[in-house]
Amino acid sequence: MKPMSTAVGTTKLAAYPATLVRELDDTHRTAALSHFLALEAEDRHLRFGSPTSDAIIERYVANLNFNRDALFGVFNDALDLVGIAHLAYVPSANDGTSSAEFGVSVLHDDRHRGLGAALLARAAVHARNTHIDTLFVHCLAKNKAMMHLAHKLGMRVEFAYGDADAYLILPPANAQSILHEASQEHMADLDYALKANLKQSKQIWRWFYGMHSQP
Repeated sequence: MKPMSTAVGTTKLAAYPATLVRELDDTHRTAALSHFLALEAEDRHLRFGSPTSDAIIERYVANLNFNRDALFGVFNDALDLVGIAHLAYVPSANDGTSSAEFGVSVLHDDRHRGLGAALLARAAVHARNTHIDTLFVHCLAKNKAMMHLAHKLGMRVEFAYGDADAYLILPPANAQSILHEASQEHMADLDYALKANLKQSKQIWRWFYGMHSQP
């Protein structure tokens, strides 16, 4: 059901620019798999809506379509994906409106730093710029972290049979939203390149000292 609300929450989303979020592509599939496998059992349940084994996660990651959907990630200094958002596009409705579903996970030790909000903000502006009218989240009603994020950002939340749906109506794209996304992606790419260079330098120095420490 399409929510009967206006463009709520969009100004609140703009309040989370500090965390650099990078759009992912097929080269990040292995890193994405490592991220999801690192989630604890209860976190997997909340993210995917049911108990989720390693085999199910492996199949999910193998079937990710980076050309159809959009995925975003937050990397730490070791280039591990500590947070991932999946923006899954839904076929357009009969009335011409279009929507996308948002899913997110953040590793346990990296929570309470605003990563979920930053990932949602990044996904929302991308959805807006790709002509999506409605961004929605479907999750278990007991997913307190997701419900807190949805309420915090002004999303409309509806509950039914132990599940919850949260909606955000997006305004049309404009020059400002397009420029904002481009600048965010540029900064995230630069940050990733710097971290990659630093990681490589550390590996070279470890190899160098290792060679010279041998008898």
